[in-house]
Amino acid sequence: MKLDDFRLKLGDKEFLPIIVGGMGVNISTLELAVEAARLGGIGHITDAESPAVSDQCSGTQFVKKKRERFKSNIKNRDKSGVYFDLEELAEAQRLYVSKAMECKQGEGAIFLNCMEKLTMSNPRETLKTRITAAMDAGIDGITLSAGLHLQSLALVQHHARFRDVKFGIVVSSARALKLFLRRASRLKRHPDYIIVEGPLAGGHIGFDADNWKQYDLKTIVREVLSFLEKEDLKIPVIAAGGIFTGTDGVEFMQLGASAIQVATRFTVTHESGLPDSVKQQYFKAEEENVVVNTVSPTGYPMRMLLQSPGLRAKTRPNCEALGYLLDRNGDCAYLKAYFDGLDRNNGESFLVKDKICLCTHMQIYQCWTCGHTVHRLKDTTCKLPDGKYQLLTAEHVFKDYQFSEDHHIELPEEVDGMAVKKTEIEKKPLAVKSD
Repeated sequence: MKLDDFRLKLGDKEFLPIIVGGMGVNISTLELAVEAARLGGIGHITDAESPAVSDQCSGTQFVKKKRERFKSNIKNRDKSGVYFDLEELAEAQRLYVSKAMECKQGEGAIFLNCMEKLTMSNPRETLKTRITAAMDAGIDGITLSAGLHLQSLALVQHHARFRDVKFGIVVSSARALKLFLRRASRLKRHPDYIIVEGPLAGGHIGFDADNWKQYDLKTIVREVLSFLEKEDLKIPVIAAGGIFTGTDGVEFMQLGASAIQVATRFTVTHESGLPDSVKQQYFKAEEENVVVNTVSPTGYPMRMLLQSPGLRAKTRPNCEALGYLLDRNGDCAYLKAYFDGLDRNNGESFLVKDKICLCTHMQIYQCWTCGHTVHRLKDTTCKLPDGKYQLLTAEHVFKDYQFSEDHHIELPEEVDGMAVKKTEIEKKPLAVKSD
């Protein structure tokens, strides 16, 4: 059997059961999401650092304006007075989501990955602003991730599209799902889908750094499916984390899942937002290079490549320009680690070893988050005469998931010994809808 033999049904629409997960900052670009939708699946964009992404994609200057507004506070340890302008945040979100939806082609859908852990100095209001703006801009669905999201649906329950937009929740256990459903039931609004993310996923994971190996995705999926059956809840379950081949995906479909979510193999496509030089680092990665650490200020363990430059940086906090992880009191675990170290080193530059300035290093692609299977990427492509690995197209990877059998991975066609250029792989320009 192939993944192409199955369909994911959400409401009155059917999709190929392949979802490209959200990867920030702007790794899962709108181009990648558009390709997934064009091919009949679902693609994610992410609202991680949406003002910075808007600046990158639309030429706005939200980051510069925020930096100028608070530049007098840069050397100050106290960040309680640093905040996001909600109108600017909403505009940034609308601009980016609108652009993605205008470019959308085909019968698929584009969803937004929305992280609760982006506290942004004002957790409740900034989260509400981000979700509301995405709904205003026409997003097809919103995946609630990086947190339990116990209050998130309530924040937007009065929005005109509350029953129209597809809402999903990312969980790593049946227990976490029960907590979310208990709150959602008060609104008579169950999630439209549930993404069950296992311990092999990339980036932040919902497991302890020292015991994630004790869990496996198939067991968790079975537990979630069993719970839903007992509660007589017919909500599609989507398996995510470590699904490397179409055959892996079929195995989850046979367990009762309705779709799979994948990401790692799409990091090395032309459409991925990673710089090409970083994509080569992903290809070169070995299994021993992949670590789960606790350097993230969010408090969640995070999987990344040991070679990530951000792990060896002497970075001054950039909260005045960024500050996406500041809590309501203007605190962040990296702030404490940095200023405590500054005191110990009498104001001299030093390396912060136990935490990373995630806002800065995710934005400049120096925090190389990845799935556990990143070391297998070299087996999905060709090595070129210059020693580099051939980049892939999103279409190639998507269709390999869709049609492959017996764990076969289709290698790309080599073009004159050189990697295919992006302009050569585009079927047509991204069309912008007009009124």
